[in-house]
Amino acid sequence: MRIGVVILPDQPWATASRRWRLAEEYGFDHAWTYDHLGWRDLVTGPWFDAVPTLTAAAMVTSRIRLGTYVASPNFRHPVHFARETTALDDISGGRLMLGLGAGGTGFDSAVLGVAELTPRARVDRFAEFLELFDTILRKPETTWSGAWFSAVDARSTPGAVQQPRPPFVVAANGPRTLRLAVGYGDGWVTTGPQADSPEQWWREVAVIRDRFVATLEAAGRPLDTIDRYLNLDSSPIYSMSSVDAFTDAVGRARELGFTDVITHWPRESSWYAGDEKVLDAVAAELPRLRRD
Repeated sequence: MRIGVVILPDQPWATASRRWRLAEEYGFDHAWTYDHLGWRDLVTGPWFDAVPTLTAAAMVTSRIRLGTYVASPNFRHPVHFARETTALDDISGGRLMLGLGAGGTGFDSAVLGVAELTPRARVDRFAEFLELFDTILRKPETTWSGAWFSAVDARSTPGAVQQPRPPFVVAANGPRTLRLAVGYGDGWVTTGPQADSPEQWWREVAVIRDRFVATLEAAGRPLDTIDRYLNLDSSPIYSMSSVDAFTDAVGRARELGFTDVITHWPRESSWYAGDEKVLDAVAAELPRLRRD
């Protein structure tokens, strides 16, 4: 089991840099930041872009893998994002991971002044985004004319450090996005469902897991060819509320066949409110949790 942590980009670098350093010192396997222009009610407070945040994080770490959680076509264009990806992978020495999703509703989909898309249209757009983004990263030159994106002689020179490209970790719950995860993903990540109780959430996560495995089997892809990530903090219980809560969540994820789990760095209030002392205690347990 590999264990990762999300560090929200809601603090100035003078504060945030300590968290990224500690994530590596604590022994987390991967660290992520949200790729949004603003997120939920935190849009009224400080918020920083994911790409320069990850660039800075790469400069203060040397081992831990770094990723977007998750980039989407809400405001990312494959041509420009491919250039950012190549630079980030170079600066990090090949440690970049690309969490990618269809994009939801809310601030990211409204701030640019475009009409909100239906769920079907968002998945249509995501399918084209993945295909074009993957193509640009793999080929030296790409020209494309699609329903959602265009590219004219887009270049990827010199290419990413990780070949043929950095790993895609595709967010998916529904049938169509699961097929995209199976088709393009080096990893699959799920948040699970909205649920009123932890037990309901874990039952529904198992259902989504089964749906994913069936999608893999239908595509003829072996289970061991794709990593499986679970966001623990979509559960009604915040995983960092206590060491016992975190230990229980990791154990349940392991039983369901997930290879990786993701938690969130405790915040003082609102989303993921918690105590960093719990994080310290969890960090001391990481070797055991990874092994058991």
